[in-house]
Amino acid sequence: MNEPIDFHAIFDRIPSPYMLLDRDLRYVAANAAYLDTLQRRWEDIRGLYLFDAFPSEGESRAQVEGAILRARDSGEVTELPLIHYAIERPARLGGGFEDRIWSATHTPIPDETGATRYILQHTQDVTAIQRLKEAAFGSRSATMLGDDVLRRAETVQSQSRELRNLFMQAPSFMAVLRGPDHVFDLANNAYAQLIGHREVTRLPVRVALPEVVEQGFTDLLDRVLSSREAFVGRRVKVALQRTAEGPLEERYLDFIYQPIIEPDGTASGVFVEGVDVTDQVQADERQRLLLDELNHRVKNTLATVQAIAQQTLRGAEDPSVFAEAFESRLLALSQTHNALTDSHWAGAGLRQILDQELGPHGGERVALEGEDVHLPARVALSLGMVFHELATNAAKYGALSTAGRLLLSWSVTGEGSLVFEWRETGGPPTAPPSRRGFGSRLIERSIAGELRGHVAFDYREDGLVVRFDTPLSRHPD
Repeated sequence: MNEPIDFHAIFDRIPSPYMLLDRDLRYVAANAAYLDTLQRRWEDIRGLYLFDAFPSEGESRAQVEGAILRARDSGEVTELPLIHYAIERPARLGGGFEDRIWSATHTPIPDETGATRYILQHTQDVTAIQRLKEAAFGSRSATMLGDDVLRRAETVQSQSRELRNLFMQAPSFMAVLRGPDHVFDLANNAYAQLIGHREVTRLPVRVALPEVVEQGFTDLLDRVLSSREAFVGRRVKVALQRTAEGPLEERYLDFIYQPIIEPDGTASGVFVEGVDVTDQVQADERQRLLLDELNHRVKNTLATVQAIAQQTLRGAEDPSVFAEAFESRLLALSQTHNALTDSHWAGAGLRQILDQELGPHGGERVALEGEDVHLPARVALSLGMVFHELATNAAKYGALSTAGRLLLSWSVTGEGSLVFEWRETGGPPTAPPSRRGFGSRLIERSIAGELRGHVAFDYREDGLVVRFDTPLSRHPD
């Protein structure tokens, strides 16, 4: 029996800082990473009002408090991409205040009625990263840095070069746009890779990346510059020309447009940072499609099993005969499913399906003539049942019941239809049956009904001949 999961221990081991507030903004829980980041002990802040634990009366407090209250009252996640908030150092660490830059997300946790019971805050101290970026951009943003960092950046040129190298080699794409025309001042290697290594420095966005203008990105940059408020985009679709004279390629991006604020309060440009999440978005979409496809296939399979059971029962003389025939047909269906599962339901080869059904009867008695043909999943499922019925009939009453042989040939027409002939030789003579059994009904229903093809039975003196054709396209899988 599985032991109960200790979620409290898991919460405390999460490497990112998290804390939990009640509706009155009092501490309910905080993990070790949160306490380490803020250099506090849980016994010192347990049950405290957030802004008693970390007092502030300025704009920073208003922004944090507003974001938390919006999450509590609206029930929606709120984000603060970048915010300055000074932290009071504990007396044991020397006291005083330390200016920090934070990124925070607030997630409401509802009770059984749907009302917010707690607010979960995920916060990250991005002070070092932000100052690194600002130092890499030169003196225009230097006033936002601490004086000690600025002096080091100015006096130690090797450090400045190292910072710029870090910016250029950062895994996320970054760019600095200046002025109302959003002229590229700087773009790192990841950004160059994203846009197809086009030369963009000293060019406005509308010239460097003309395809993004009609997609609304320049309007968005204008809004960030004029409002001086950051924009955070999640899985935003953008079409980019990543090769010269090539077609537009669809990509999905997580990014932030952060205004660059000068000492006088004006915005001189926009800092762009983000990651290409196209692979993740496509993987999520494939997973969604696979789940939808799984539901679709399960329903189709259950309907097929139900039809097999009903038809087999109708023709069975006693329970043992029914059990044997039903099990045999389910095994044929299962074998085709296995072949399709191996290909992730991308289809199966015609020879593979034939080998599965005819292999137990001896390969030396079967002659195959034709190039292997890829069958869509729906076609493979139907033909797997068709070949099973034909092979079973041949083993019981036809060529395979004696020393006869099977001659199987096929081709694909220019219109994309499979033309197939099943010919039995050397077996007992055949004659049209007095009544249509389940096998012949299944074959006709599979070829003519499900696959929209044509089938014909020719009962000859030297053996049965079955010819059918079916289109290989336009079959929903």
